[in-house]
Amino acid sequence: MTNDFTELINSSTPVLIDFTATWCEPCQKQANELKKLIEGYEEDELIIMQIDIDKNAKLSRSLKVEQVPTLMLYQNGKMLWRKTGGEWADVLQRIIREKVEI
Repeated sequence: MTNDFTELINSSTPVLIDFTATWCEPCQKQANELKKLIEGYEEDELIIMQIDIDKNAKLSRSLKVEQVPTLMLYQNGKMLWRKTGGEWADVLQRIIREKVEI
C-alpha cells in the first residue's frame, strides 16, 4: 500500500484521505459526509480515498495516525491539511477551495 499511497498523493488532482476503521461509529458518519462532498465535484476534480487503519497498520503508523477518523488533504505530494476527528461536507469543501492549487 505504501507505494500506491505515494503514487496517489503525488497526483496533481487533490486527494482527501480518510483514515478509518470498521468498528468506528464516527468513521461511518464521516463516510456519509464524504459521499455528500464528492457529489459536488466532477470525476477528475477530487479523489477521496478511505484507508482502513487495521488493514494498513504500517502506513498508519508511518503517518502517525493514532485516532480515527483522521483526514488528510494532499496535492502534488504535499500535505495541505490534516485533522483528527470528523468534519462536515460543507466545511471540507471550503477547506479544499482554500488549500488546493488550481
